[in-house]
Amino acid sequence: MKILVTGAAGFIGAALSGRLLARGDQVLGVDNLNDYYDVGLKEARLSRLAVHENFRFIKLDIADRPGIDALFNTQRPARVAHLAAQAGVRYSLTHPHAYVDSNLLGFVNILEGCRHYGAEHLVYASSSSVYGANTRMPFSVHDNVDHPVSLYAATKKANELMAHTYSHLYAMPVTGLRFFTVYGPWGRPDMALFLFTRNIIEGRPIDVFNHGEHRRDFTYIDDIVEGVIRVIDTVAAPSSEWSGHEPDPGSSRAPYRLYNIGNSKPVPLMRFIEVLEETLGKKAQKNFLPIQPGDVPDTYADITDLERDVGYRPSTPIDVGIAKFVSWYKGYSRNHETR
Repeated sequence: MKILVTGAAGFIGAALSGRLLARGDQVLGVDNLNDYYDVGLKEARLSRLAVHENFRFIKLDIADRPGIDALFNTQRPARVAHLAAQAGVRYSLTHPHAYVDSNLLGFVNILEGCRHYGAEHLVYASSSSVYGANTRMPFSVHDNVDHPVSLYAATKKANELMAHTYSHLYAMPVTGLRFFTVYGPWGRPDMALFLFTRNIIEGRPIDVFNHGEHRRDFTYIDDIVEGVIRVIDTVAAPSSEWSGHEPDPGSSRAPYRLYNIGNSKPVPLMRFIEVLEETLGKKAQKNFLPIQPGDVPDTYADITDLERDVGYRPSTPIDVGIAKFVSWYKGYSRNHETR
């Protein structure tokens, strides 16, 4: 198939593109290569994809309405994996307009492209952040998520509502995936594992927010990508059991589905740091700080629906995943300036 992957230079987008190419799909990668974090890392990810004859990259901002329309008109992708977005909870406190431009305007451009040019299935990235002030664990797609605690989360919740509207109005198959703390080789420099590893190696302290009381459903990149591919291949269909009297947020009478994609095994942050220290053979200097605005204390994914519908089974233990990241980081940092 010809599959459009937006955010193809990003952490998940690049990994997904690589797996799709490996199985013989044509991948059209789109990214604006913004400087939210090191552009060199994004370019290094793309260089690994460029060796495949079935990969084509177009530098394009999803907020560029004419550009996205022309892309769909000329390329006519069979399926779309929409992973491009302005990421980060804390960044949304200081740069709110970046989230409106990318996550709202950009998303409607993708929806319109899929609608007008016949994409068979749109799979898009939501986030565990949408659970916001919810405290009932594990987080379930069947629960209400109307209390976001960051603008980033609010834009992701808005994406889910926008996607359902298009699915309902135009019988457009759409599936949303709420990602839970993805980590692994080629990961983002603004995420905890990258920051912690770099600082510990360089002998600098690490910032431990919420005084280390966080729990996160850390999910290894290979497990995530396997789940995303299974979802791309399973076109969303209407639910005959859906009722307007008792509306289920996780499904619909429209061809719309919503899933958590995580490890479903939350790890205390201090245990996460301990495993990293053991892997590096070096203790961290810890700077304990209060919880940050927009952060949630814990995340824990109920993945029952994804297991049932596509056979998703995450299998990478945290010690194995961290070891693979550290091995990659040491090799990458020897050859590239990391920042």
